[in-house]
This record gives sequence, C-alpha cells and structure tokens, in this order.
Amino acid sequence: MAKQLGLDKIAKFFQVIHANGGIFKSIRTLYRMDTVKIGTLVGVDSDGNKYYENNTYFYGTNRWIVYADKYGMEYDGSQVPAEWYGWLHYKTDLLPHKDPTRPKYKWMAKHKPNLSGTNGAYMPYSTVPPKIQPWKPQQ
Repeated sequence: MAKQLGLDKIAKFFQVIHANGGIFKSIRTLYRMDTVKIGTLVGVDSDGNKYYENNTYFYGTNRWIVYADKYGMEYDGSQVPAEWYGWLHYKTDLLPHKDPTRPKYKWMAKHKPNLSGTNGAYMPYSTVPPKIQPWKPQQ
C-alpha cells in the first residue's frame, strides 16, 4: 500500500538528505555536482577526492566521485589519478588499493592535474627572435 502511494519515494528522499548531511549540505552538493546521491564510500585518493558506488543505480551512473573541498567549483577530470580513472570508467572492478597487479615503483611520479589555462601552466622561454615582426604605426 505504501509503495502504491509513493511513500517509499518520500522515505528515500529523506534518506538521501540525511546521508548528505542535512538539508543545507544537500543543497550545497546539488549546486556543486548537479545531483544528490547516496552510496557506499569505497575509497579516498591522495588529494582527498572521495569515490562512491551504489549498484541500485543504472550501470554507468553507479560510480561517482566527490571532489575534495579544496577545489571548490574549480574541479575537472584531470584531478582524478590514473588508478581511480580506471575504476570509475569500468576498466576494472578492483579498487586501486586491492589490485595486486598494479605496479608500485619508487621511480613512479605522483599524479599532477593538468594546469593548462591556469597560472601554473608551462610557458616555454625562447631566445630566438620572432620571424614575423608586428607592425607598429608611426605617430
């Protein structure tokens, strides 16, 4: 009877609000991510990004990331390390910290996000004069 009246949907709504930390944090999450979901925390990477899974959602939307608060609204896909990228995109079902085949060498560099379009972007310095000189009108 409750399912026919839609009371299970209302109960699920309140469950999602509670899982996201209350009404105000749910509104903040909705503003930041355009969706409010409930799921199981499966891991956290070195930057503080949190990875969730809920298999009751459709395949393709049942794994997601909540970016660390330090990024604010300036987050993008390049901030996901390679091992978590593979899990998010269904290349593997093994979590990175449970994958025995994943190599771990001392010489492997830590993940850095793409800095293009920011002040930290690489700009090469050239001592060669330009081949094309800009036109400067006489005053």
